[in-house]
Amino acid sequence: MSSRSADNVVRSLLTFLLTAALACAALVPAATPAAAATPVCVLACDTRDPSLARQESFPVPAKNLNGRRLALHVSDADDMAWASIDDGVTGDSVWLDRSWDRGATWEGLLGKASIPGTWTGTRTLMYNITDPRNHRRGLVRACGDAAAVGCTDWVYPTVCDTLCDGTNAGQAAGDDQPVPTKTLYGRTIRLHMDQKNSMAWASIESGGSGDEIWLDRSWDGGSTWPDGSSLGRTSTPSGATSTRTAMYATRDPRGLLYGGAVRACGREASHQEGSCTAWVRPAPTRARAAADALMYSYDPYNGWWPSSWWNSAATLSSLIGFARTTGTHDYDWILARTFEQNKGVFAAGVRSSDALEGHFISRSIDDSAWWAIAWIDAYDYTGDARYLNEAVIIANYVQQYWDPGTCGGGVWWDRERTYKNAVTNGQHLWLTTALHQRIPGDTGWLQRAKTAADWYRSSGMINSSGLVNDGLNSSCANNGSTVWSYNQGLAIGGFTELWKTTGDSSLLTTARALADAAISRPALTRDGVLTESCDIGSASCDDNQKQFKGIFMRHFADLAKATGSSVYQGYIQKQADTLWAQDRSSLNALGQRWAGTSPNQTDWRTQASALGALTAAAG
Repeated sequence: MSSRSADNVVRSLLTFLLTAALACAALVPAATPAAAATPVCVLACDTRDPSLARQESFPVPAKNLNGRRLALHVSDADDMAWASIDDGVTGDSVWLDRSWDRGATWEGLLGKASIPGTWTGTRTLMYNITDPRNHRRGLVRACGDAAAVGCTDWVYPTVCDTLCDGTNAGQAAGDDQPVPTKTLYGRTIRLHMDQKNSMAWASIESGGSGDEIWLDRSWDGGSTWPDGSSLGRTSTPSGATSTRTAMYATRDPRGLLYGGAVRACGREASHQEGSCTAWVRPAPTRARAAADALMYSYDPYNGWWPSSWWNSAATLSSLIGFARTTGTHDYDWILARTFEQNKGVFAAGVRSSDALEGHFISRSIDDSAWWAIAWIDAYDYTGDARYLNEAVIIANYVQQYWDPGTCGGGVWWDRERTYKNAVTNGQHLWLTTALHQRIPGDTGWLQRAKTAADWYRSSGMINSSGLVNDGLNSSCANNGSTVWSYNQGLAIGGFTELWKTTGDSSLLTTARALADAAISRPALTRDGVLTESCDIGSASCDDNQKQFKGIFMRHFADLAKATGSSVYQGYIQKQADTLWAQDRSSLNALGQRWAGTSPNQTDWRTQASALGALTAAAG
């Protein structure tokens, strides 16, 4: 071949490649797809079959793509979407794009499927729209290739709660300003809250033409905000000195995102740098704010608060108590979710350090009993008999460890029968009474409750000061171990409930004596504030102890309500007022030390405990 011929071949090849490249480029949407998708699991994991969808809706218009019908299908009940292409020919394809930054970038080609021979349509598998486990709000669209590439609109670009993004701030039900303003070149940047509707807006004041104001919204407490950068960005018009944004929602119940945080940001016209207020979550009510912040830590896929087993049961009870007291139903879905995801068998280390043998049962008798209490609460709230049936199964298991052969009675703490303690026997007293109250015609559980109450009062665990020590020693005497608030609370609750059932005034006398001791003795109350021994000085509470005070407050509040005591009610209000004023961050995180002293610890366990106090005050 001559050099001229070779040159012609090369030139032709380059022309072909360039033409092909330009043709391919014309098919690619305007922005660059993000990296390959990491599977997302919410109520189900990505790639679920659409035949399993619990709903089907079409929230965005279908797209006509060269005569093909490209559609986005959504199941809000599953928080998932899938795409289909119809009226097509062999080789036409369809897929989903998913974006975590309002469409700037996306995970492309999710579930890509092509129409096979003799068919005229096909569909993808389902993919999650949002990712509450990792605190991300997503957008999804359907895309197809039928001799050209096209996509539907993104679904749910606007967040809606009671009101939707973009609502005029003039419609706000109040104007709260929960964090300090920010000053920038003489301008005042201000964050505003409509607490009732959990909406926010921002304003810039004392400025001039061209000044800018906007909101940032974050679903992970202000760590990132790719889905909420520069919301409602607005410039001060000519001749004006101030302006404001529209309102934006801080909760997305459809996407199972409840703990959104916002901040106000602004820029003076002649400078590039901006400034922002602190991040804040709304507080429509104290208890609602605490509950929303608590839901931030719930894992919807595994159906618990990782990674504490019994604490998750007590936390579920806290959330049910909040819902029953306030009439809030946003979190109702987690009852069935927690039940279905956790009623089976789990190896040691998956949920608990102990193996779980089904029906929430393990070698730890007290851990099992916490779940029985939670399912009684769920039954009371929903009326669903499966929860009461589950509580009976667990209570029968607990009852097996009632042993009159040692110390004259009482339930063992563990399967190995190493310890008889206050928590397990307080639970047993409350459980047996509760089951009698809920099972028509029962006599067996009532007799067990009466026997348990008599044994508890004579066991020696209640000391001479009216406080409950942790348990009994090998000689069946009070072991003098730490007085913990939850032991005191469970005893108060158990005796109160049995008194309401039987009318035996001696049971009420015992409950009152336990309550009076709790609020007057420094072992549990200091300066009027409920205080654990691990709340003092440089001490710190472990993951179990972090949740004790909320359990106390639940049962103390039951006694206060049953007796109408103004002293008890005043104590409850004192706890709520103190922790709200001294133990709360701008993100509504509530710590271990309700008096706000240092060092303080904050996590979902302390949050659930504080929610118990706020709910008691709200009731």
